[in-house]
Amino acid sequence: MVSEARGRLIGKCALVTGGSKGIGKAIARAYALEGARVFICGRNARDLDDALADLRNSGLIDGVSGDISRWADAQRIVAAAVTRFGAIDVLVNNASVLGPRVPIAEYPPDDWQTVIDVNLNGLFYLTRLVLQSMIPRQQGSIINVTSGVGRTGRGSWGAYSVSKFGVEGLTQVLADELKGSGIRVNAVNPNATRTGMRAAAYPEEDPATLPTPEEITELFVQLASDESVAVHGASLEARDWIRRAN
Repeated sequence: MVSEARGRLIGKCALVTGGSKGIGKAIARAYALEGARVFICGRNARDLDDALADLRNSGLIDGVSGDISRWADAQRIVAAAVTRFGAIDVLVNNASVLGPRVPIAEYPPDDWQTVIDVNLNGLFYLTRLVLQSMIPRQQGSIINVTSGVGRTGRGSWGAYSVSKFGVEGLTQVLADELKGSGIRVNAVNPNATRTGMRAAAYPEEDPATLPTPEEITELFVQLASDESVAVHGASLEARDWIRRAN
């Protein structure tokens, strides 16, 4: 279900990683339409520029290219977001890579490192940096994008599955550490969604049978808004939310 824009995020600044395509881009658009100042990042400069050109008619939005798996790039991204729009109120850790779909015994070590670096270490970098301003202000919402294979391991999902288990664990650790701080941390499993990553993982699947990224943004808007101040330490299913919304 696509969110009906009602200005629920007016006054908030949101940073969305992996915002140049797919779910990240859809979240960025939904946030901008709800009145947030939105800053996106992505590894590919051309994809990012194309996304910004498409998104800017939705509201106040900007971004910069960079690789969140590199500490220096993560620092630069957060600094650019704060310089452009002020202190970050909402962080959506969406950026991730799939990696090869092969058994562990055949998994290329370099690919393993890349997937863990982007999906888990990059999430840690951005979160650590953003918390430096959220903690003194005692407010903020961190939304970590997870996966069903981050809860139940499945063969040939390799580093992607392991990284998402790490995301679930990091969400729980943060939720415990930040209890009572005014900062809420939650994980969202988008479930099967019509994205390029899903098509790469399931090339035989008919994408028309899946919801679009735009159809799952309502949950992300809810978690970013003040309507969800009591939701903390949860691991939520976007598909279940769509059913409730309908």
